[in-house]
Amino acid sequence: MADQNFSPALSASAVSPPYPMAHPGYGKRTAPHQRPSHADDFALLPFREQYVAGFIERLPEGAAMSVKCLAKQLPLYGQQAISSALTALSVAGHLRRVRCAIGDGDEVRWVFRTYWSRTAHDNEWWAAHLAPAPVREPAPVSVPEPAPVPVPEAAPVPVQEPQPASPAASPAYLALAGLGRVDARLALSAADCAALAALAERWFARGVDADYLTAALTAGLPARVDSPAGLVRHRLTGKIPPALPTAPTPPPAGTPVRRVMMECTECGTPGRPEALPDGLCQPCRQPATPSAAPVAAPPAERDVTQLVAGLRDLLKAP
Repeated sequence: MADQNFSPALSASAVSPPYPMAHPGYGKRTAPHQRPSHADDFALLPFREQYVAGFIERLPEGAAMSVKCLAKQLPLYGQQAISSALTALSVAGHLRRVRCAIGDGDEVRWVFRTYWSRTAHDNEWWAAHLAPAPVREPAPVSVPEPAPVPVPEAAPVPVQEPQPASPAASPAYLALAGLGRVDARLALSAADCAALAALAERWFARGVDADYLTAALTAGLPARVDSPAGLVRHRLTGKIPPALPTAPTPPPAGTPVRRVMMECTECGTPGRPEALPDGLCQPCRQPATPSAAPVAAPPAERDVTQLVAGLRDLLKAP
């Protein structure tokens, strides 16, 4: 009878436990726009960083990314070495730690995530990817229109030529037309207002209103104006106000906003992406150098009364 070799079943202790997952909303997040995976993805990194990067790359979405959890799973290095490796991976462009505000109204809470990219990206790419942006609602499903119902053919109607849109509805045209009522020396015809409306529109595009425009055009007029249209054209061109940066338009009320704040990979200090190049704050990018030996301060003036009292005590001693 042939001998049979039965392999004993693996004990529960011999099976590697699954990697711990973070709480919902936390943990690892894979960044988009990555090249296909290759064996030499991290070949340019030092051995320790290659080892840590390869392990993080294999982790699933939502895996815990704290230094303590990583150190428990990577027996070659302790927490200090893992922390240094994450800092190096952040500088290399593979990793960013962020805080994200989720929820709305009184239910807003902050979660901490680690964005990971197998492909290294520069600071500009990370800043654009992590910039706050309004969350767009899905577009409504389009419903096909019903087929048109045939209508009996009617008698032909004579085609009318389309009339050009009147510029009288624009604020610029109305402001120019009102100049003559403020000062008769700048009375403009309808043709003058239509010709100058485009120049006046540039003023409104820079944030001024009709009162500002009227005051600028009528201030300091000469005693006699031979060509009101020419003078107004000259002032519209030469006195146009400077363009000021416009404030971003706030999203409509009720629109959920994705609020993301990057934090320093080394110390966790929060800040805007442009203030944390390489994912590090300024103190962590430029560690303090050992200072020179402190210079001894000049001795303070002694209290004469206290000194005399001390000398008397010494004289009284046996």
